[in-house]
Amino acid sequence: MSDAQLYLPDAVRRIDATAIEHCGIPGYELMRRAAGSALQVLRERWPQARRLFVLAGGGNNGGDGVDLARQAIEGGFEVQLLLLGEPERLAGAAAEAWQAFVAAGGQCCPESAIELDGADVIVDALFGIGLARPIEGRAAAWVQRVNAASAPTLALDVPSGLDARTGTPLGVTVHADATVTFIARKLGLFQGAAAACVGEVVFADCDVPAAAFADVSPVAGVLGDDDLQAAWPRRGSDMHKGHFGHLVVVGGQAGMPGAVLMAARAALRSGVGLVTVITHPDHAAFLPLAQAEIMVRAAVDPQRIAPWLEPASAIVCGPGLGQGDWGRALLSAVLEQAAGRPVVLDADALNLIAGEPRDLSPQIVITPHPGEAARLLECATSEVQADRLASALALQARWNCTVVLKGAGTWLAAPERLPTVCTAGNPGMGVGGMGDALSGIIGGVVAGRGASVDAVGGAVLAHARAGDVAAARLGQASLLPGDLIDALPRVLPRP
Repeated sequence: MSDAQLYLPDAVRRIDATAIEHCGIPGYELMRRAAGSALQVLRERWPQARRLFVLAGGGNNGGDGVDLARQAIEGGFEVQLLLLGEPERLAGAAAEAWQAFVAAGGQCCPESAIELDGADVIVDALFGIGLARPIEGRAAAWVQRVNAASAPTLALDVPSGLDARTGTPLGVTVHADATVTFIARKLGLFQGAAAACVGEVVFADCDVPAAAFADVSPVAGVLGDDDLQAAWPRRGSDMHKGHFGHLVVVGGQAGMPGAVLMAARAALRSGVGLVTVITHPDHAAFLPLAQAEIMVRAAVDPQRIAPWLEPASAIVCGPGLGQGDWGRALLSAVLEQAAGRPVVLDADALNLIAGEPRDLSPQIVITPHPGEAARLLECATSEVQADRLASALALQARWNCTVVLKGAGTWLAAPERLPTVCTAGNPGMGVGGMGDALSGIIGGVVAGRGASVDAVGGAVLAHARAGDVAAARLGQASLLPGDLIDALPRVLPRP
C-alpha cells in the first residue's frame, strides 16, 4: 500500500482543529498555506495563465479562494473574484483572508461585470467538505456557468457539489480539470462518480505535523508500488516453474471460449508456472492453437473433474461459465474440491452464488462488477454505486472472503485489513473481457504467492496500470483486453 491514506470529512475537521489548537498553527496560516499550494499548482499546470476568475463561498473553502486571489494579485495576475456572500459575514480565518485581500488591492466584482470567457483559469472555492445538500439558487447558476465556460477549472479541496465522503454528486457539481486537496486526502475524491468531477487530484499537506493526526484513523488506503513488489518479489536464481504455481481456469461454456482464453493468457503474462484450462468439449481442442503454453481438459462430465483440480495451487472459476446445469455443476465441483486452496470467483460463478447462496471460505477472492455486487447484496446497482466503499465492506462481511469490487476506483476489502482503492485505470477498460483478464492476473499471482491481500492488491494495480499503458499507446476507444495483457510486462516489477 502507498503512503496515501484517505479520511472521512469529520476526521479532517478534527485534524484541522488539532493543528490549530494543539500544534500552534493559526487558522489563517493554514489557509494561507493551502492557497499558496493551490496557486503553485495553477502556475505549474497552466504556466501561460495571467487572468483568473475566483468563485468563492462564505465559508473556509471560500476563504481559501480569497487568499489565493490575494496571492495571485501580489504575483502579478489579473484577478476577478466573486464572493457569493457578504464580506462582513465572513468569520475566523476567512475574515482574515478577506482583510488581507482588500489590503492587497482586491475587491469583489459585480456579477454583471464578470466575463468568464476572458479568464484563463477558473478557481472553484465555493463549497468544501461541509456540503451536505444540493447546491441551489444563485450558487447553482454559477456552477452551471463555470461548467459551460471554455476555461479550465481548478477546484480547491473538493469540487463544489461533490460529497466528500461518498464521491456522489449532490446535484449540480463543478467538473474540475484538477483538484488540489489540502492537509488530508478526502475519501470522496477517490470513489463513485468523483472521477468525472475531480480531474487530476493533487495533494498538498500544508506542512501539518504528524501530531495532528494522532487521534484520527484513515478509513482506507491507496494501492501503490509496495503492492506490486509484494505480488512479484525478486525471483531466486535456483527457482523453476514449480515455485510459481499451477493455476486451473474453469469456465468457457459452449460458444464462449474467449473468456477462459483471456484469463489463461493474463495468468501466463503474470508469471504463473503452469496453466490448465477446464472447459467445454466443443472448443477444448482449439484453445492450445490460440495459446500454445496452456494445457486443456474437456469437461464432458463436470462431476469428474476432481483429478484435474488436484495439482492446482489456485483456481479461477467463472469466466464464460454460464448459468446452466453444466456451469452450476462445475462451480459445485470447484468449491467441494478446493480444500483450502485460493479460489478466484468471477462472472457467472458470482451470479450462481447469488441465486443459490453458500458459505465461502476466507481463501476465496470474489471479483464482482457493480451489477454482480448488487445481486450478491440483494440490492439495486445504484445503491452499490452510491457508496462503493460501504458496498465493498458489506460484501466482505456478507461472504467472509476477499472482495475486489470492480469499477472506477476498484476497491479491495479483506478481513481485518484496511480497505484499499486502486486509482489507476481508465474508461477504455469498460469492454467485455477486461474482468476475465483481471481474474487471470489475480489467479496467476495467488497461485504462486497464496491469497494474501497484498498479492491480490498488486494484481489489481497491475491490471489497471497495464490498461493505462495500453490506452496511452492505442487510445481508450480502441482498447481491448488483449492489449492490456500484452502491456503487463511494462508494468510488472523487474529484477
